Amino acid sequence: MSNSVAEYAALCEALEFLLKGKLEYSVIEVRSDSTLVVNQMSGNWKFRKGLYHEKYLEAARLCARFAKLRFRWIPREENEEADQLTREAYGSGSPADNTR
Repeated sequence: MSNSVAEYAALCEALEFLLKGKLEYSVIEVRSDSTLVVNQMSGNWKFRKGLYHEKYLEAARLCARFAKLRFRWIPREENEEADQLTREAYGSGSPADNTR
C-alpha cells in the first residue's frame, strides 16, 4: 500500500465515523500532515493519476456529504500526538519503532 492510499483510507474511515455519528452538519476540521490530501480535498490540486484513485474518489464522495468540512495541513514535526496514536494503533508505543 502506498502512503497516499493509506492517507486516503484513513480519511475515509474518519469521515465514515463522523457520518455514523450524524455529524454531517457540524463544523469539521480535518488536520493532516499530508499535503496531497489537504490540497486535493480542499480543491487546490487536481487528481491526475495514482494508485490511490479509488480511495480519492471515495473520499471525495464522502466529503460531499458534509456541510461545513475544511482541511488544515499540520507540519509533521508538529504532529507528535497523531504519530503516537499511529504507533499505538500498530502495536508499538516506542518512538524508536516508528519507521516513518
